[in-house]
Amino acid sequence: MSKTDSTDNGNGQGPSWTDLTEKDMETLDQVSRNLMQASLKSQKLMSDVMAKALEGDPVMPQADPFHSAPEFGEVWTEIVSHPELVMQAQADLMKGYLDLWTNTTKRVVTGDVDPAIKPEPGDKRWRSKDWSENPVFDAIKQSYLLNQHFLMGLVRGVDGVDERTKRKVEFLTKQMTDALAPTNFALTNPDVLRETMQSRGENLTRGLKHLMADLEKGKGRLALTQTDMEGFKVGEDIATTAGKVVFQNDIIELIQYEPTTETVKQRPLLIAPPWINKYYILDLREKNSMVRWLTKQGFTVFLISWVNPGPELKDKTFEDYMHEGLFAAIDAIEEATGETSVNTVGYCVGGTMLASALAYLEATGKPERIASATFFAAQTDFELAGDLLLFIDDEWMKEIERLMDAQGGVLDGRTMADTFNLLRSNDLVWSFTINNYLLGRQPQAFDLLFWNADQTRMPKALHLWYLDNMYKNNRLSKGELSMDNVKLDLGAVKTPIYMQASRDDHIAPYPSVYKGAKRFGGPVRFMMAGSGHIAGVINHPDANKYQHWTNDALPDTVDEWIADAEEHPGSWWLDWRGWLYERSGENVPARVPGDGNLAVIRKAPGENVLVRSDAPAGNKQAEPAE
Repeated sequence: MSKTDSTDNGNGQGPSWTDLTEKDMETLDQVSRNLMQASLKSQKLMSDVMAKALEGDPVMPQADPFHSAPEFGEVWTEIVSHPELVMQAQADLMKGYLDLWTNTTKRVVTGDVDPAIKPEPGDKRWRSKDWSENPVFDAIKQSYLLNQHFLMGLVRGVDGVDERTKRKVEFLTKQMTDALAPTNFALTNPDVLRETMQSRGENLTRGLKHLMADLEKGKGRLALTQTDMEGFKVGEDIATTAGKVVFQNDIIELIQYEPTTETVKQRPLLIAPPWINKYYILDLREKNSMVRWLTKQGFTVFLISWVNPGPELKDKTFEDYMHEGLFAAIDAIEEATGETSVNTVGYCVGGTMLASALAYLEATGKPERIASATFFAAQTDFELAGDLLLFIDDEWMKEIERLMDAQGGVLDGRTMADTFNLLRSNDLVWSFTINNYLLGRQPQAFDLLFWNADQTRMPKALHLWYLDNMYKNNRLSKGELSMDNVKLDLGAVKTPIYMQASRDDHIAPYPSVYKGAKRFGGPVRFMMAGSGHIAGVINHPDANKYQHWTNDALPDTVDEWIADAEEHPGSWWLDWRGWLYERSGENVPARVPGDGNLAVIRKAPGENVLVRSDAPAGNKQAEPAE
């Protein structure tokens, strides 16, 4: 624009095209070209995606995988049958808009005024200053929040439908309104608009390249990239604690870690991670590795590395994972150390298996094989299992079975990851959509997200059994579950229990974990940590993060427990260490892998953890070190 006057061309009509400098024209031309290129690429992209969908690829999820249409119909039929409630909600919405328009006008004239509606605390979508400092974008934000509040209020206030149906529709309504947030669209996101002008539209062309790459990676299904998958290498950057694989079978490798102290506790510690993820969440990097920390506390640590199964293992069952996984590991530890009893840890679904194993050992007269059991974010009673419980019905189970059949009898890791991401869609879906596709940026290398994206498959027989018996019918908690014709009764278990839960866990909610803790018949220490399913567990004491609560009592309800609990700053690991020390025996000379009756097979991290699910079964990330 003219250097002398960028706002007026002399006739009071503002700048004209003749006022634009050569540089301005060049910028507009470049922006136009990039936008045109982005438009053409997006048309081809949508054409390819539609063609893929019309092919009817059996491994693609259905348009309504949760079969929610009947529930939506039931809820909205009930809503519209009460016009007085709808009219009241509309009146509240109109009042909110009147307040918004009035406040926006006042703000333009006089400055700051109170907003008509505020985002929920912790909602990261509105971090950009423009959402609060720019009157236009502030009005867009508040308009969206008013509409979201209107829709969510109607669903939450509905009567005449069962609670499960109401919660399912409420959850999916929240997903839809989150998807329609102005932050998710280029023309209503100030950060994207700014980046578009500064980069002359190159952000949108880069974003389309990223989108096409993710669709190609997912073979027509969006495989959203959350981190730089080339940023780490298992065994070199993460999962680096020194150890050896000393036992293996079709389902597991058993890693024995090198001691870091001259003496160790007599009783070994066995960790059973979940098989729905790779084990190295417990051994990410030196600064936050639980495994490395445990060796420094004087424990002989063994850890199960589960197989990443291909179709050849589709018939493996929950019982197989218990016998060939947990029990085989306990037998191998006896061979390696001579100890007939171990302390155990079960994380997430590994904890559900551990609880089942405790009941099985009790019923078969061998409870002494496990001296104590620690549970990380694990559920044994699924009555209060959170939002995941909303979708475990007959129709959803049929869809999961269809997908597994189409994939050769295993559930691909992408399906499970998409489900978990949906529980925190603003953080795990839409934030990356904005970063990758609208801002055109490459995701950064982040160890936790690298682990999250390094998914595993699950055998059909095991997964369907688990969903049906645990989530859908809650048979373990009810005492209705049998394995190998042995009835499992958690109430008969007298083994000492340490039960960890996390305050913000959306996968294993603390009320659900507490309910399960009450099922055992022996001594139980329940502890609640700050943060969520991962950070609430993996919280190294040196990080000085979060907090935890303890209460020696175990009253009837978790609310009573919280009321009398004592808050402590920092990690809960030290509290757990003290509990473990009491159950680990005297100090003995440190044990080196291979010194017992089990020979070293290979170095940690082993082979199982290197098998990637984004490649054909059996394909490894890298060859293991010899």
